[in-house]
Amino acid sequence: MRHKYGQRKLNRTSQHRQSLLRNLSASLIKHEQILTTVPKAKELRPYLEKLITLAKRGGLSNRRLAHARLQDDAQLVKLFDVLASRYSDRNGGYTRVIKAGIRASDAAPLAIIELVDRDVAAKGQDSGPVLTADEGEE
Repeated sequence: MRHKYGQRKLNRTSQHRQSLLRNLSASLIKHEQILTTVPKAKELRPYLEKLITLAKRGGLSNRRLAHARLQDDAQLVKLFDVLASRYSDRNGGYTRVIKAGIRASDAAPLAIIELVDRDVAAKGQDSGPVLTADEGEE
């Protein structure tokens, strides 16, 4: 029985699990929708919702706490400026997890985790270098 256990270990050490949640939350703040496995999405939800609640409260100490948990300056700015104002009237429930089938390679259950009232244009934004038509000819 797993009564009173706090969270899933996800077959990782505590430091790896912490890095995983930081990276997933930074990606979710940046793109506002990501595809991952169901257990990772369910672990990410309370982690990110606490960050958004810190951003809604504002203040220097909350910004420092969020920076310690997120460690990404660009996403910290978006969290405090854009998302905090977007969810100022909402009392929690900032994310949703939608099951998205099974991954073909290892049959892992997939889920889409997204921010409620998300900006559709943010998906895939600044994902890396983009090949333009001029570069493709050379």
